[in-house]
Amino acid sequence: MQVLRSILLVISALFPIVDPIGGSPVFLSLTLDYPNKTRKVLARRIAINSFILLMASFTIGSHVLSFFGISLPVVQVGGGLIVMATGWAMLQQKTDNDREAMGQTVSGTAALRDAFYPLTLPLTVGPGSISIAITLGANEPHRLGANLLLTFAALVGSAFIGFTIYLCYAFADRLAVALGPAGMNVILKLSSFLLVCIGVQILWNGVSQLLRSLTQVAGPAILH
Repeated sequence: MQVLRSILLVISALFPIVDPIGGSPVFLSLTLDYPNKTRKVLARRIAINSFILLMASFTIGSHVLSFFGISLPVVQVGGGLIVMATGWAMLQQKTDNDREAMGQTVSGTAALRDAFYPLTLPLTVGPGSISIAITLGANEPHRLGANLLLTFAALVGSAFIGFTIYLCYAFADRLAVALGPAGMNVILKLSSFLLVCIGVQILWNGVSQLLRSLTQVAGPAILH
């Protein structure tokens, strides 16, 4: 029962942040020029990358940040800037008709180069997901048995999230068929705008925590 509760905790904490269902239109808008076979290979690669990234964040994330002297708010600021830049670049993309007129083609090799950045990090597993995974890992018990159980729960929970990422991304083309070219263009622009807003929110979360820590340090100094 303890393992089951831990698995449900990992899934309930990470799934709404990763949100593969909401991310599938963004993934589709970035891979409109790819054939379906390449898109499915790319979806599988992103799912595997996401699983590895979540597990690495859970097991060694806090130690890595501590080694480099990086705090979670700084990770949020950097990730927020990247998400904002990606969303802005998507807003500036040409429409489907313009791309077809230019005759753009994308090879499978070129597509896989984007599998980790930006499609896995930060668009699928972003600063929010990483910070939650690091927090869960940092709060794990120090007893060997309990530690192993929680690590197993994180393994199962991350694998479940990776599987849902693959399903949502690999079959995102069904969404394009249902919506049509005009509908997909609306989804593209709306997803791009929401991505910019998400980036601003992530950035603000990091900046607000940094400002809060600054006031906490400055307060005692003023009193002295």
